[in-house]
Amino acid sequence: MSETFTELDVLSTAERWAGEGRHLALATVVETWGSAPRPTGSHLVIDADGNFEGSVSGGCVEGAVVSEALDVIDAGEPRMLEFGVADETAWRVGLSCGGRIRVYVEKVN
Repeated sequence: MSETFTELDVLSTAERWAGEGRHLALATVVETWGSAPRPTGSHLVIDADGNFEGSVSGGCVEGAVVSEALDVIDAGEPRMLEFGVADETAWRVGLSCGGRIRVYVEKVN
């Protein structure tokens, strides 16, 4: 992903993929505290095959978000995910920057 990749690009990708008939989920950073790698409003679009575009954090956190998104695509139920330095999960997935993020993952119809 290039540094010039914008959130509009991610939403355009989601629209294009949906038009191709792909089953999708959209992950959105809805809240940050302290040091966070991506700002509120950042998006990651994921298809049912695990392809993705955009960024909500970077590193292993995105792997965890993609995994959760695949479950959201299958179940159709949205999820709120939270990763933070105080959370044991955050260390496991690589968010050791001292902040916390909350990511909402929803199926795109």
